[in-house]
Amino acid sequence: MDLRVAAYAVVIDAEDRLLLAHWNEGRRAAWTMPGGGLEPGEDPERAARREVREETGYKVEIDELLGIHSRVIPPGRRLTQGVTEPLHTLRIIYRARVIGGRLRNETDGSTDRAEWFPLSEVRSLQRVKLVDIALEMAQKT
Repeated sequence: MDLRVAAYAVVIDAEDRLLLAHWNEGRRAAWTMPGGGLEPGEDPERAARREVREETGYKVEIDELLGIHSRVIPPGRRLTQGVTEPLHTLRIIYRARVIGGRLRNETDGSTDRAEWFPLSEVRSLQRVKLVDIALEMAQKT
């Protein structure tokens, strides 16, 4: 079984808007939480900060750990064609706040843009399940 550990940030501003990144890999494009896989030996909080910066342009400070979500993806549902092993994903979710930077889109990455969305509009977006999981952990559903 393959293992992927990733860290994500729930960033909500003073206007009750959620920061999301537009994921463009896989079978369908959709909005997701900013974040991604840990590099070898990388601290999860550092990974979340790095990924948010790469995908959105913002520098964030981690406020608290919201939770860890575990999921096993069968081989036939994985994005990588031809794999025969399931993928165990561990997604570490943090609450974070912007402390610098400015909104910009990632280039040459797994996301192609970033935007703020009013929390009231998030349910109407084409989004990955992780958005709902993270908002539930943040008690913002």
